[in-house]
Amino acid sequence: MVAERCGDSGEDGAEREGRIERSGAVDGESGDPQFRGSKAGGDECQSDSEWEAIVTMPDGEQHEMPFQQRRIKNPKLRRGIFLIPAAFTSANLLCGYYAIVASLAGAPDDFNHAAKAIGLAILFDSLDGRVARMTGTNTEFGVQFDSLADVVSFGVAPAILAYAWGIRSVSGMSADALHQLGLFAWVCCLFFLICCAWRLARFNVKGMAPGGSKYFVGMPTPAAAGMIAAVVHALHHAGPLQDWRWSVVWLLMAAALGGLMVSTIRYYSFKDLPWSRKQPAFLILFLIIIGALIWAFSEVVLVTFAGTYAVAGVLLHLVRFIRHRMVSRTA
Repeated sequence: MVAERCGDSGEDGAEREGRIERSGAVDGESGDPQFRGSKAGGDECQSDSEWEAIVTMPDGEQHEMPFQQRRIKNPKLRRGIFLIPAAFTSANLLCGYYAIVASLAGAPDDFNHAAKAIGLAILFDSLDGRVARMTGTNTEFGVQFDSLADVVSFGVAPAILAYAWGIRSVSGMSADALHQLGLFAWVCCLFFLICCAWRLARFNVKGMAPGGSKYFVGMPTPAAAGMIAAVVHALHHAGPLQDWRWSVVWLLMAAALGGLMVSTIRYYSFKDLPWSRKQPAFLILFLIIIGALIWAFSEVVLVTFAGTYAVAGVLLHLVRFIRHRMVSRTA
């Protein structure tokens, strides 16, 4: 459609100016000069070719004007961005592997180093998914790679750490009793590992709890592994367990953590917190204080956080269960 000449048009200059300014307000926002409205006042007229350049649009372009998202044109840079989440996942896997090797070494300091490596694996695991979402590099390969790394860092590594720290230094038992304790430890730690793999597979299939991303179904595998690592780190000055009674309690705790992972108890995920928004000053100050406490009193603070998170999920589940029973009785 070609615009009529200025002299033949039925609209005056003011009406034409308003029409073209409205067109520029819509089309000019795209940033493309060819769609920006031109201001045509009543003082001077545009030629036919100029009017045609302004309002003429081929039929093939009239119906669709896609606004594509900003993309990275450099393929090398784009591939590098996709490698950033994989680098964090690889760091997670490296920490898990180091924790296994340190646990097999068996010295008191090695157990503490293994616990710290599991803690670093938790940090890297929390960063890889967040970085992938921020950079828009979520892929199915990354999801599967992350799950396999989690099996090693939060399944195999804490299971071996719990086994070695729980029975390697036990004394005051007969050879047959020590053998029985070793079998019991083997079963409990294997149960922990199987539950970890089960929990990760269920999460890949079903995802979060219904109703959003606020709760996990079952205790998260990093939290269960962190509980084992926190206890070992808190008691590293005393060394590995030597009393068989405490070893039994320790192994039962590992099995209980495995049961919490495959349970349907809901645990808070912290994913609904608006970390990307501007936060108040007191929250930033609170996080700084928490970081300082972890740095100065890591043994007490970490085991307190891990134990509180594990127990809070169970207590809240009991509260919801009792409330549901009371409501059903009144109904």
